[in-house]
Amino acid sequence: MSEELVLWKKDPEDAFVTLTMNRPDKMNAMNQAMGDALEAAILRAVQAKDVRAILLTGAGRAFSAGFDLGGEDFEMDADRWRDDIGENMRRFRVIREAPIPIIAVVNGFCLAGGLELMMCCDMAIAAEDAKLGEPEVRHVSAPPTLMLPWTVPMIHARHLMYTGDLIDGREAHRIHLVNKAVPRDQLTAEAERLARKCARMPGASIKYAKAALNHYQQAAGLDSSWTYNRETTAILHATEEGKQWMRLLKEKTLKEFLDVREAPFRDLD
Repeated sequence: MSEELVLWKKDPEDAFVTLTMNRPDKMNAMNQAMGDALEAAILRAVQAKDVRAILLTGAGRAFSAGFDLGGEDFEMDADRWRDDIGENMRRFRVIREAPIPIIAVVNGFCLAGGLELMMCCDMAIAAEDAKLGEPEVRHVSAPPTLMLPWTVPMIHARHLMYTGDLIDGREAHRIHLVNKAVPRDQLTAEAERLARKCARMPGASIKYAKAALNHYQQAAGLDSSWTYNRETTAILHATEEGKQWMRLLKEKTLKEFLDVREAPFRDLD
């Protein structure tokens, strides 16, 4: 396995590149190093004259399981959480504001921060059997950007945010969380077809369409929504209940932690 955290593969025919998050043993969970590598790869693609679209996917059985819960002390006060969330917001803005289209290729688990990453891309295609959701709400956590209400109707955003339920790619397509869901063996071909179409478009057309669409969301309150969510999430993590869960994360292995978290829902999921 390559030691590179983000693999770069330029298509030989069309002006697009495939970026693959490469921590398959960790289900492509995002840590500082992964965040740095992904940001650098996105900026490299934006600056490359022969790249006019990006496919973003994950190695192994996950797109991304979210932020890495291992190896750090997450029992922090609200100010430290505010700084931590702000850095994640900054990285996701790099993706949202890139002047070329970024297409998420959801090959497996797409959870928590991984789902936020997907929703900050311009479009998404998922395998029909992929699993998507915000399960972190079950351990008194929340997403750093709260993109769900900007992506799906509020009734579906509330369901995913209130329950932590996972849905498959077919259901994600039905509620407009992804553009299309296809059988797993067709995912790469379908994603590359869309990337080729975008790469053959006049570059200025997409650049300024993306700027206008982003401005529409900003004018509608997206930046304010992100800022408010940063505050509520920082406060949430600093509550006694939030600290208890983060303390438990230090005391147990990740598997043990997830077993405790999921235990109340096993007869309901």
